[in-house]
Amino acid sequence: MKLIRYIILLAGLFVLFVPRIWAEGHVPSTYWVKLRDKAGSRYSVNHPEQFLSGRAIERRNRYRIAIDESDLPVSDIYLDSLKRLGLQVVHTSKWLNAVTVKSANSLLIDTISCLDFVDTVLLSKPALPLKSAFNKFETDFGPAAIDTGYYGSAVYQVGQLNGQALHDRGYRGKGIRIAVLDAGFYKVDQFEAFDSLWVNGQILGIKDFVDPAADFYTQNYHGMSVLSTMGGNWPGKLIGTAPDASYYLFRTEDVATEYPVEMDNWIAAAELADSLGVDVINSSLGYFVFDDTAMSYSYKDMNGQTTRVAKAAGMAFEKGILVVASAGNEANNAWKYIVSPADADEVIAVAAVSKDGARASFSSVGPAYGGNIKPNVAAMGYWTALVTSSGILGAASGTSFSSPVLAGLAACLIQAMPEAGPTAIKYAIEQSSDHAARPDSLTGYGIPNFEKAFEILKSGESTNTARSGEWSVFPNPFSVEIVIRGAANNQSGSKQLYLYNTTGACVLSREFSGGSDYVLRNLTKLPDGFYFLKIVSGQVVFPAKLVKAGR
Repeated sequence: MKLIRYIILLAGLFVLFVPRIWAEGHVPSTYWVKLRDKAGSRYSVNHPEQFLSGRAIERRNRYRIAIDESDLPVSDIYLDSLKRLGLQVVHTSKWLNAVTVKSANSLLIDTISCLDFVDTVLLSKPALPLKSAFNKFETDFGPAAIDTGYYGSAVYQVGQLNGQALHDRGYRGKGIRIAVLDAGFYKVDQFEAFDSLWVNGQILGIKDFVDPAADFYTQNYHGMSVLSTMGGNWPGKLIGTAPDASYYLFRTEDVATEYPVEMDNWIAAAELADSLGVDVINSSLGYFVFDDTAMSYSYKDMNGQTTRVAKAAGMAFEKGILVVASAGNEANNAWKYIVSPADADEVIAVAAVSKDGARASFSSVGPAYGGNIKPNVAAMGYWTALVTSSGILGAASGTSFSSPVLAGLAACLIQAMPEAGPTAIKYAIEQSSDHAARPDSLTGYGIPNFEKAFEILKSGESTNTARSGEWSVFPNPFSVEIVIRGAANNQSGSKQLYLYNTTGACVLSREFSGGSDYVLRNLTKLPDGFYFLKIVSGQVVFPAKLVKAGR
């Protein structure tokens, strides 16, 4: 009866307002409509083949990830109701249960906000947007130093991470799917560095979430340069970090303006990537300030739980996708901090360093608001070798490029250890880094060593123990209890312990003292899923990431 009431109400609204929409004829604004539930869905978690690809289902099975209501598409009944009102549906988000719509009638938007099945309505982009306040992809290209070896100029960015150790073992990303979410892929279909991707069928698909009618390969060059650091295969000039991986190219960023609608595009692309069975998402994008400053975030919002793009990135991770993102280039600006979705705890946020390992001055700093370690790691983002907008070999700086350099090698690591899962992969990358025992707010755990990460995964350490500095927490995953063990110099004084779920809620807290192992018992009632442990010792915070399984 409730659904019938919705339909009757909407039918009445349609009669009342549709003539006004056509009469006004205004340019539409874009809105994010959060729904209350998925009532009336024609899909069932018992038949995931109806809304997920076979590869996506296989990935969930491999990592023992349950298919739940968050995987179900948005209710068709609600979508049809919104369409009958005259709203144009642009995107849907099954993870966040929301719809991006366009409408020229602000009165109609006010009215649908009151509907029983609508939770909230937010403006994503006004009909008459302000001129963008900055050029977010103003890249300063320079010449790249050519090395005489096979990798060419990329020898520095690959070698810094010891990526050749994986390549030499035959792990170059073959069979791994990477989704690149970016601003455009100018002439990827023409430039020589990408020839092998086409010859070998490694470009699996493209989609423009900004303007589906646009000529895809004539848009901005930024995503093309990003792709070249991973998929470039130009022997003697530029070999990317994952030259044998397969790629989906998704345009989500509108370089002309900066509005929250680009987060909507990002979410839609990430959900498509999930349904296609993608293993890695690279996002050389970040959100914090918008052209309409009333929409902008504050540093307090960079907590991994506030922005919808951070929430979606966390969901992608929980669905078995490793998400790698730029930390941001704001350290020399008034903002200075990381940007979203790099703030999400599940995301590997990548800072920028030079080939000598010195942090780039522009690289955004952490921590995430609330204290979580950000950035997580660092890679070469100062004069990174890449393909320029002219299609020639060059170099440019930015965390936009340190992120894909690392994401490509993460794909190689997944190829090497396909059963590990994103939690273990992320842990191994962090703990392989050069100052893992003393993470900071500049480069996080430091510069990874991918041979060491491979050895950590082979040893099983990352699946049995979560280590953070001078603390060990095991078993991981856990089911009944957690053992917390501190190093000898951590065995005195009072400590505070906090365990958070993925919504940021503290599910338990304890105070304990050193001297022996501390055991958290009787945890069987905790729901299965991801948890974040924080141990506070004086002014030092030790975080660890855990998985609860087997309730």
